[in-house]
Amino acid sequence: MYSKKNTINNKFKIVLSVGDESGIGPEIILKALYSQEIPKEIDILIVGSKKILQETFISLQSLGVENIVDPNNYEIHDLNIPFAISNPKLSFGNASFHYLKQAIEIVKKYPSSALVTGPICKKSWSLAGHNFSGQTEVLAESCGIKNVGMLFTAKSPFTGWRFNTLLATTHIALCEVPKKLTTNLIHSKLDLLSAFSSNYLKNPTLKVAGLNPHAGEDGILGSEENDWINDAIKTWSKKNKEIKLSGPISPDSCWNSSAKAWREQEAEKHDGILAMYHDQGLIPMKVIALNYSVNTTIGLPFIRTSPDHGTGFDIAGKGIAQPQSMIEAIKTAIDLTKNSNLLSTH
Repeated sequence: MYSKKNTINNKFKIVLSVGDESGIGPEIILKALYSQEIPKEIDILIVGSKKILQETFISLQSLGVENIVDPNNYEIHDLNIPFAISNPKLSFGNASFHYLKQAIEIVKKYPSSALVTGPICKKSWSLAGHNFSGQTEVLAESCGIKNVGMLFTAKSPFTGWRFNTLLATTHIALCEVPKKLTTNLIHSKLDLLSAFSSNYLKNPTLKVAGLNPHAGEDGILGSEENDWINDAIKTWSKKNKEIKLSGPISPDSCWNSSAKAWREQEAEKHDGILAMYHDQGLIPMKVIALNYSVNTTIGLPFIRTSPDHGTGFDIAGKGIAQPQSMIEAIKTAIDLTKNSNLLSTH
């Protein structure tokens, strides 16, 4: 179980929830912690199975993987969750859910800490009876906060510019998106995005992507923009005159300037884009930022980040998983936590 040997110091703590251990979570953690990009003075606590982490270490060594850390050198909170051999998918899902719940409780106890979560399998959670559409929703419920945002952020290695895309809706079917979108929802997400972006610039520049192709093209390709989205953006802008807000912008061109800003120092920069739904925001983020993209939940009383990829079941155990997104998740958690304005009372 959890040792208190490091809890009495004031070092910054990263709590790492392993995620689904039948995926690449344990591997990318062992690889990421080896990276010279991770400050050595950071206090690392891993929430997961010590046995599986040790087995992963031995397996990776046998495959000739050298750039990994020995989990025995790290503090591990091992929950010893029962495992059903007859239903491993359910068991791994159940374990990853409880790792997350425990990691949240640990982070709540330490003012100088952040949570980094490994990828989970939503189907496995469902099999185990944990009916949440993702980790973001568990975080919101556990912290008693309604207005949280799933924001994807990446810091360009070429220009140092931070690329931010917030999702208005998250893990729901595409056909449900128009039903869930409302003026209040758009306003609440713009509040979150402007608060986040204001920590970097005094007067942020924000964009809103349209819902329909060509942002509806005056109602020819969809009516939502004309019916209420245009008015929602205008009313929010009137109350937030210090923020430069544009939109709704045709989704097929909304991220063009992001691609230029990612690689060109002199390109015009913007500070955040609000996407209407999951894939609308995630596709340009992943294409432009590749492995540098990180999922972070904003609006919580602490910083939470996660790699911007899934469990990688197809490559698990092969030693070929790339750790860059996990490295970026840890670095981003440190970077964002340094800015206390991003946090509620913790």
